[in-house]
Amino acid sequence: MRARGSLSFLRFFSLGLLLAAVILATLQLVRFSRIRAFLPAGLIIAGVPVGGLDRSDATERLLEMYTSPVEVYYNDAVIHMDPNVIDFRLDLESMLAVADLERTQKQFWVDFWDYLWGRTEFPSQIPLSASVSEARLRAYLADIAARYDQPPESPLPIPGSPEFQPGKSGTALDIDRSLPLVESALSSIDSRMVSLPIRQMDPTRPVFQNLEVLLKQTITVSGFDGLAGVYLLDLNNNQEIHFEYLDGEDLPTNPDVAYTASSIIKVPIMVSAFRRLADNSDQESQKLLQDMIDLSGNEAADWLMDRVLDSERGPLIVSEDMKLLGLENTYLAGYFSFGSPLLAVFETPANTRTDVFTDPDPYSQTTPSEIGMLLEDIYQCAQNGGSALVAAFPGEITRQECQEMNTLLLNNRLPVLLTAGLPEATPIAHKHGWVTVNGVINTIGDAGIIYSPGGNYILVVFLYHPEQLVWDPASALVTEISRAVYNYYNLPTQ
Repeated sequence: MRARGSLSFLRFFSLGLLLAAVILATLQLVRFSRIRAFLPAGLIIAGVPVGGLDRSDATERLLEMYTSPVEVYYNDAVIHMDPNVIDFRLDLESMLAVADLERTQKQFWVDFWDYLWGRTEFPSQIPLSASVSEARLRAYLADIAARYDQPPESPLPIPGSPEFQPGKSGTALDIDRSLPLVESALSSIDSRMVSLPIRQMDPTRPVFQNLEVLLKQTITVSGFDGLAGVYLLDLNNNQEIHFEYLDGEDLPTNPDVAYTASSIIKVPIMVSAFRRLADNSDQESQKLLQDMIDLSGNEAADWLMDRVLDSERGPLIVSEDMKLLGLENTYLAGYFSFGSPLLAVFETPANTRTDVFTDPDPYSQTTPSEIGMLLEDIYQCAQNGGSALVAAFPGEITRQECQEMNTLLLNNRLPVLLTAGLPEATPIAHKHGWVTVNGVINTIGDAGIIYSPGGNYILVVFLYHPEQLVWDPASALVTEISRAVYNYYNLPTQ
């Protein structure tokens, strides 16, 4: 009886244990089924922890994190950018589909068995999948630029002065560099701030043609009541300013106005001499060239023409060379020495004008534009070996010879007129000239190539007065014109 009772107890006890095991297994199965219906614990989507959430809650949390405004800084200004404005979209279906794979990648019973034994695997992190409209983002940034960019302010001339007041720098949003920075902030939950890259904009040079207004104002303010001829050529872009200004009125410049060339005609003489000098072995001719340009020697000019050109027709050969270069208003009709005969009478478009008369010397004449063009020919030939000089005289003038001509003109360091308007030691390759008759000066001229840090240019100035040019105010006006042009090319900074 005891054995049977004991067996019955064991049977009931075993059945109880089995029942308890079934109940516990069922409870675990129910619990596991509920857990399996949610996203795996520890799952991270696009940097956002979503473990234990269902699809709806995970979607809400992702939207909450990624649709919050991005703080955009333009210097000190703060703009709160709504991602929806630029069509920022999360690819929720794609990311949640990957999350479902994480949840269901194991067979149910295998996964349940691992769950019972506590064998859980940490799920992988799902990267962000999103898109943004670059066109809308670019348009948004362009709108920010339109509101916050500060354009630079050009330097302005000081009224009544050849000086310029400094301009002001500006700012401009660098949209191309901003695009990836904003996109990165949109794709982050920790760093949703962007300092936009701003470019500093240097002040721009005033409009070139406004310089003409300044030069005319400079002439007017000086009180000069004669004729001023000005020719300016920008050697960087070939822009030019050319005017003839008389008592506040512009005169036509086509054809240009004829002026007495005086010693400026020694530039054409130099060109004609170099055309015929074979090399540097003729030391005497080299010395005459130096004396003619540097010392403005008239005797040196005559001797040079006798030696290199022709003892009888030297001046006319110079004139013929200028005509071959297309300079029909520039000529030399006789030697410099007192009493030299006039070898020819030249009628040109410039000296046959009837609307203006500068009483030009029949022995030597030129115009501001033509002597400027001749200097340009020398400059271009010296720089790159090509110009009208080379085209008109093939094989007769070389780049080295043009460089020697430029050096001769650079050595002419007259401390007045154009040179006086430049900072000390500024290179200027120039030739000046004026004629005094019975102690009276009617025409002053200076023509030069100026090499400045802000750009190289050619400037030619002629002044004429029918009665008399008083040296001090006349030379000071040439200096002020030169200073105004130099200041335009080399503007002051803040």
